[in-house]
Amino acid sequence: MNPLLRSLQPYPFQKLSHLLEGITANTALTPINLHIGEPKHETPAFILTELGNKLDGIASYPTTLGSKWLRASIATWLVQRYQLTAIDSETEIIPVNGSREALFAFAQTVIDSKTAEQPIVVCSNPFYQIYECAALLAGAKPYFINAFAEHDFALDYEQLPQAIWARTQLIYVCSPNNPTGRVMTLDEWQQLFELSDRYGFVIASDECYSEIYFDEQNPPLGGLQAAQQLGRSKFTRLVVFTSLSKRSNVPGLRSGFVAGDSSILKDFLLYRTYHGSAMNPAVQAASTIAWSDEQHVIENRRIYHEKFKDALAILNGCLPAKMPDAGFYLWVRTPINDQDFTQMLYRDYNVIVLPGSYLGREAHGFNPGENFVRIALVAPLAECSQAMQRIKECISQIH
Repeated sequence: MNPLLRSLQPYPFQKLSHLLEGITANTALTPINLHIGEPKHETPAFILTELGNKLDGIASYPTTLGSKWLRASIATWLVQRYQLTAIDSETEIIPVNGSREALFAFAQTVIDSKTAEQPIVVCSNPFYQIYECAALLAGAKPYFINAFAEHDFALDYEQLPQAIWARTQLIYVCSPNNPTGRVMTLDEWQQLFELSDRYGFVIASDECYSEIYFDEQNPPLGGLQAAQQLGRSKFTRLVVFTSLSKRSNVPGLRSGFVAGDSSILKDFLLYRTYHGSAMNPAVQAASTIAWSDEQHVIENRRIYHEKFKDALAILNGCLPAKMPDAGFYLWVRTPINDQDFTQMLYRDYNVIVLPGSYLGREAHGFNPGENFVRIALVAPLAECSQAMQRIKECISQIH
């Protein structure tokens, strides 16, 4: 067996299952699960119709690069969404089977484990756990930049010394961030690009929450957009990852794309060709029209905005919760230990949330996820509202 597998920690939901094992939830209340970031809004009918109409496509092997129609649809969306001058659908875009598998596989392409010193992969802390396992199984060592509420969860790149940056081959950034909901500013992108130029590492920008925001006139800044605004039209050492899962409520479709530096994507395409990562032709057809329609995405944002306004109105005064820049998570500090709070909320109120410490690691002497919980506002409005009322009551019992 691959000995590197032994370096992986249990996934957060495995830890949560163990935490709640043996605890009997309050059966007088219906269960409400807000721990998994799985969209629950209705999938648009036109996507399902197109998927069904193109099932005959499964009679043929798909190409790893995907259809020219899908790539053209993605390119058009990117240009319109991020005001790009242009993007080459032949060399700067690859469809992928969801951002998760691509984020993992990307490290296998980028990391050179034969260097004299063990390579390093940097990511924020707390973080999406795929980044860590991708680094470890590629033979790299993860290093973390702690994100603190006191600094609005901004990444302070000076947390890592020059010697660490010199060994860094890849950095994962997540904007809008999971779990904090923070969006990187142009100044932060400029700092990151300057570090990449100085040390030569690749930037993997996870942007799968980019289309859930709350001001139609001010969508989140994306990595490609920042690069262009800063004069980096070739997207040097930058690859962005995004998905239809959250945008179009199709997590089971497993459809997304990567875009950016053509030289890196050329090698990633080679890796993926041997890895057998081509997208189902019916999924490609459904994805093509999904990227071409914005009305369902606007409606999706409206529903999330309504849930956030309701949740914050209920929690006002009992938890330090605030509207995130984007995404569908509330990342809130707990009045007691985050694991104890999670157990109490489950036992007494039949609501499941995710302890923040499970999304972080101890780094620089501290786990910045401790005493936070992540609450995914994915359930229907009435269910989320009921959950907030129960959380409020739980807080009152603690105080």
